[in-house]
Amino acid sequence: MTAAWINLGYLGSSALFVMGLKGLAHPATAARGNVLAAVGMCCAVVLTLLDRQVFGYQMIAVALLIGSGIGAALALTIQMTAMPQMVALLNGLGGGASVLVAGAGLLEIRDVAVPAMSHFTVAAIATGIIGSVTFWGSLVAFAKLQALITDNAVRFPGQHIVNAGLATCAAGLGLWLLLSPGPHDAYWLIVAVSAVLGVLLVLPVGGADMPVVIALLNSCSGLAAAATGFVLTNNILIIAGSLVGASGFILTRIMCEAMNRSLIDVMVGGTPVTKEPRVADLYQGRVKAGSPEEVALLLDAARRVVIVPGFGMAVSQAQHTVAHLSELLQSRGVEVEFAVHPVAGRMPGHMNVLLAEANVPYELLKDLDESNAAFEQTDVVLVIGANDVVNPIARTDPASPIAGMPILDVDKAKTVVVIKRSLSHGFAGIPNPLFVADNAIMLFGDGRQMVQAVTRALKEEGRSS
Repeated sequence: MTAAWINLGYLGSSALFVMGLKGLAHPATAARGNVLAAVGMCCAVVLTLLDRQVFGYQMIAVALLIGSGIGAALALTIQMTAMPQMVALLNGLGGGASVLVAGAGLLEIRDVAVPAMSHFTVAAIATGIIGSVTFWGSLVAFAKLQALITDNAVRFPGQHIVNAGLATCAAGLGLWLLLSPGPHDAYWLIVAVSAVLGVLLVLPVGGADMPVVIALLNSCSGLAAAATGFVLTNNILIIAGSLVGASGFILTRIMCEAMNRSLIDVMVGGTPVTKEPRVADLYQGRVKAGSPEEVALLLDAARRVVIVPGFGMAVSQAQHTVAHLSELLQSRGVEVEFAVHPVAGRMPGHMNVLLAEANVPYELLKDLDESNAAFEQTDVVLVIGANDVVNPIARTDPASPIAGMPILDVDKAKTVVVIKRSLSHGFAGIPNPLFVADNAIMLFGDGRQMVQAVTRALKEEGRSS
């Protein structure tokens, strides 16, 4: 195929990518958007193979079969609670692939004069640094989310100085590679130094900030791919990588705003945690534990109910049970909405995905501002496994680690029912005064089991009345 036809095909693939991203903006069009983006990527791969006149398609076919098999197996078996670490791993694999491809591309130009190929070398250096940081940083994020290592912030004295030194070393090696007569082992030294930097950048990030890190790593994987596109002079890779990089960065900014944090603050490990009240001092003798029957009576008398999903709902896989309870309440004339915090769960959009899986109508999902405007007119708020995103300390204690973070003001409702296994803290590691508020009732137990028990009691209440 001629270059003109290849570029025309790339233009069509780019249009499909943009249409796919547009479709993903709303659940009603998300499935179609996903298909459009997948078709665009398939076309891009085929066009690239034709453009490069690849020999040995047998090996490529074998690799495609192996990769497709692994991807299909993961898609069919992965639990929704494990989706955050799955996303982190995919981000890392994208960065790692870019590093290897850019390294191979650099080897192809080793006999070409440096001045004529300097822009390729600069792109390869950028790929080596960004891709390696992304790969190893994503592995650390995966290990934290999978509980293979602690999800607490890991810091040591002089950490920022070490990170700055590693970044300077990687830049110096890049300059050496750029000015040297031909590519040599400096590229892989850059990759190695950047690998250590990636590990040390993510280690100080605690579990509460993991949604931001996942979004940022997604952006970095796109930037690495775009840089690789310059190494290979492949237009579609540049376009696709730029789209991923830009959208990931926008999402990162949204996550930071939702947590009232700066990106720098997140990546350096946040502010020092001040001494919080001991759990025993805050909760002792003040917690009002309820029963499913008591909660059912409250819901039966309510006119407006708001459900707040949290990571506990994901852990117990209670989304379908929650959807059933919502339908039951609506069948009795109760107004039901879902208040979804932008950083609820452990990845951007985590709760939205779970509720969509349970076929909860999208129009019932309300964002932070919409929900907060109506909590004072709400009879019952049912919090399922959420903690930091409903913690009023964010409004009242300027010394708290979550001070200023926009939260769901559930404490302003007439009654708040909190379903949790225990009084354990959330990712921020601080107690929650909501649990001992005058209008709060704790329902201790597994999220799905408790919602099922409340649903059964509500049905019994309806039959008896």
